[in-house]
Amino acid sequence: MTPPDSPAVDVHAHAMPMPLLRRLRDRGLAELQGAAPSVVRLDPRVSGIAAGVPLPLARSQYEVGHRLTGMDAAGTSHHAVSLPPFLFCSTADDDAFATEIVRQGNDELADHVAQAPGRLVGLGAVPLGRPGAAEEARRCLDELGMAGIAIGSQGGGRDLDDPVNEDLWALLADRNVLVFLHPSGVPDARRQRDFYLAQLVGYPMETALAVARLIFGGVLERHDLALCLAHGGGCVPALRGRVDMGWRNKEVAHTVPLPPSTYADRLYYDTATFSVTLLDRLVADVGAGHVMLGSDFPFELSDPRPREPVRALGLDDAATRAIEWDNAAKLLGIV
Repeated sequence: MTPPDSPAVDVHAHAMPMPLLRRLRDRGLAELQGAAPSVVRLDPRVSGIAAGVPLPLARSQYEVGHRLTGMDAAGTSHHAVSLPPFLFCSTADDDAFATEIVRQGNDELADHVAQAPGRLVGLGAVPLGRPGAAEEARRCLDELGMAGIAIGSQGGGRDLDDPVNEDLWALLADRNVLVFLHPSGVPDARRQRDFYLAQLVGYPMETALAVARLIFGGVLERHDLALCLAHGGGCVPALRGRVDMGWRNKEVAHTVPLPPSTYADRLYYDTATFSVTLLDRLVADVGAGHVMLGSDFPFELSDPRPREPVRALGLDDAATRAIEWDNAAKLLGIV
């Protein structure tokens, strides 16, 4: 197995290490069937979703050899690997329980990426919205050798602008590491229980809500975060004009000194828009210097050839390399 001739790092790639799933199974928190299960069912305290929902478990989630084969097929030389959001314990009501599971997940993720050190780096998880999130981020970066941090869109019943997260933002801004934001819930799940709407529609909406809280709550005014949004930012790009209008015309929304789109322009966005037209619009809005390759590997709603839409944009070589490699590689420390 050999990486492609020109480097490309996928910042939106997930892993569910089997040792972690077995630990959860032994505690009655996960159901695994067979030696090579294709699905896993997680306790709602871990997943944040209804009990018994089958979650796809491709072998590339836990076998590094299968991951590398998939990377070669996709033309990506590196993965920045994160746990999927249903291992974040985002909705658990017990802080100690959530912190313990997240710590175990980080330990196993570190072992997973260590099996291919030339091609894999880890993005550690944190018990978001809970005391100790900053300490776990520091442990991931300093003790486990993680290259960055992955966060959800909420945690512990608290939004991202809650003061409990302030120490976390201060640490991540000071370290200037990549922070990958993946939605970890959806607005009004009852209305999205059919047609796979929770992921098709709910995730993009949730990302917009989370980023709006970061902007209007002043987090992005106080902290210069290297924050990358999953799924091309979800609904964020389409709301730029509306939130700026609200900031101008509604006193309650005039909470920060600059228009909201100014803060959105400072963020990074992955390429997982699944549309060349939308990706072209995104690059026009924020510039190639703020877009990173992302596929959502290895789920069904992923882009199996994430470099193809980038190449279809017809950008110059420098802009293409920025999206595929330079922007992320610098923050991840793999240059």
